[in-house]
Amino acid sequence: MKYRDMPWDHDEEAHKEFISQLAPVVLFTYNRLAHTQKTIEALKANIYAKDTELFIYSDAAKNDEASVAVHALREYLHSIKGFRSVNIIEQNENQGLAKSIITGVTEIVNRYGKVIVLEDDIVTSQYFLKYMNDALKLYEKEPAVMEISGYMPEIERAGLGETAFLRFADCWGWATWRDAWSYFERDPEKLISSCTREDIRNINFDDSTDLWQQVVDNKAGRLHTWAIFWHVAVVLRNGLMLAPTQSLTQNIGMDATGEHCGIETAYHTRLYDRPISKFPVEVLEDPQTRKALKTFFYGIRPSLWRRMLKRLWRRIKG
Repeated sequence: MKYRDMPWDHDEEAHKEFISQLAPVVLFTYNRLAHTQKTIEALKANIYAKDTELFIYSDAAKNDEASVAVHALREYLHSIKGFRSVNIIEQNENQGLAKSIITGVTEIVNRYGKVIVLEDDIVTSQYFLKYMNDALKLYEKEPAVMEISGYMPEIERAGLGETAFLRFADCWGWATWRDAWSYFERDPEKLISSCTREDIRNINFDDSTDLWQQVVDNKAGRLHTWAIFWHVAVVLRNGLMLAPTQSLTQNIGMDATGEHCGIETAYHTRLYDRPISKFPVEVLEDPQTRKALKTFFYGIRPSLWRRMLKRLWRRIKG
């Protein structure tokens, strides 16, 4: 396989110019101080951290019970150093995670043309920012590439390269450009009325997952999320996500402390703590990596009986 060259790694002047154009990082927080501290400390240890602008969106408390934790977190945010700049946006009213991310990503990506996105429970490898910025530069003129992802679950990696393109979108440490993000639309009713069975099969990654159910649950009001609609936008446009085959991020929030998530261990992964240097020349989905990810999804997918019980419970709650 042929790989793309990165002249900024070998030429001093090119490297200076590259550093001057690093993508901003936008981080979304609420009231989880311990998680946020781990996320910040890992990000601060990154190569390029001191040259990176950091924007932190701090959501307001949704009730009196949460206000103490939100206040403590905001005090910590104002102490953060180690970046080119730290810009804190404190919301006066509770937005919720979905609205916060949609608004914040849109604001920053429209201003800078590109953005790296983290939530308060995503711990990164020290090479995460380098990988993200390298990939954003390498594929900035490739409209088919809509996302750069830093996450990959523990798939079978035999025979795989360092990175691969997939017709998928992930939200555990990711990046995009203004043009790609312009296709994002959170409209479950429109999707349900327009998507074909083949569309739904593609959204469900050849039916190895049941991601489409999230669209249905958003329409019914059982969920109010954003990431599924970004995934759908990428898939319906035949877009591609570049991902490492060994993860540069960990989600430490699958412990029932976050919004829309309970305790989960299936997606835990080890951080790949080495620089990534091999980025494919051809912008095509890698069938071997797709097969490995489908095998992973099939392996963790609940049985039909459990899925039926889960859907029944959703209807009862709804």
